[in-house]
Amino acid sequence: MSDLDAFIAGLPKAELHVHHVGSASPRIVAELAARHPDSAVPSDPEALADYFTFRDFAHFIEVYLSVVDLIRDAEDVRLLTYEVARDMARQQIRYAELTITPFSSVRRGIPDAAFVEAIEDARKSAEAELGVVLRWCFDIPGEAGLEAAEETARIACELQPEGLVSFGLGGPEIGVPRPQFKPYFDRAIAAGLRSVPHAGETTGPGTIWDALRDLRAERIGHGISAAQDPQLLAHLAERRIALEVCPTSNIATRAVRTLDEHPLKELVDAGVLVTVNSDDPPMFGTDLNTEYAVAARLLELDTTGLTALAKNAVTASFMDDAAKARLAAEIDAYARSWRG
Repeated sequence: MSDLDAFIAGLPKAELHVHHVGSASPRIVAELAARHPDSAVPSDPEALADYFTFRDFAHFIEVYLSVVDLIRDAEDVRLLTYEVARDMARQQIRYAELTITPFSSVRRGIPDAAFVEAIEDARKSAEAELGVVLRWCFDIPGEAGLEAAEETARIACELQPEGLVSFGLGGPEIGVPRPQFKPYFDRAIAAGLRSVPHAGETTGPGTIWDALRDLRAERIGHGISAAQDPQLLAHLAERRIALEVCPTSNIATRAVRTLDEHPLKELVDAGVLVTVNSDDPPMFGTDLNTEYAVAARLLELDTTGLTALAKNAVTASFMDDAAKARLAAEIDAYARSWRG
């Protein structure tokens, strides 16, 4: 392990773009697959590496949904959520906004109240036992259409668990226009939730503009095609609208061909507030520490630059000001002790 890798391993972090089911480790996925043998998902952890090799974004969605199908009762939900937090704790992640898709579980027969109770129980245990603070983004699976939007908005606004902070939109972008979801985002925003849709991952900057204008996005999931539009880059930089960038994910889903072609540096050079995230880490063979190492290479960062990158996630998070100040101070103290 290099000195920089060692620094990253101990660096306190926040993560803002990471999916609930997509964070299931091979051990947990294999355990769930063994419990549900009618699934196409392999129950051998080693076989999962091949299973998680994606031809394109559409194939990724197909595989992702097959893993979603393993989450069939509240016990599965609670187990997954707590184990995701355990993996985060190992990476010194202090705070994470976990994107959760309640529609996918509720339509498979888990009652909405039981689903919410399971994630909340796991959240409280993770904070008490692991020191990881979890918050939720309830997102619409775009491929499931307006029925999913209606149900997600209903669950978010009616049940509104204590850990819920934001409302999102995931799934494929191609063929799923952002403006049709405006009424559901309006309801969520009126209920006090923040707007964090995916946009501009596999589509052009027009999708990002739609997310800003119609969905009133406060952060953008991915947003990498903003690099193609100087006016959009200036708008994002001026308004301090953060992008949740996930480099390895973009390669795995073929949104970008190679890391050397990734627009991360263009976004940063344009003054955009950029955070680095893992998205669906085990599925993409990565974790947040690896993404920081990727960013360090692409942006030529030393420990000072990595410290600033970690603080970007704190700035862009939906923590309250006191919590932001505490985590930023912890990051700075760690960096000083390392240099000392």
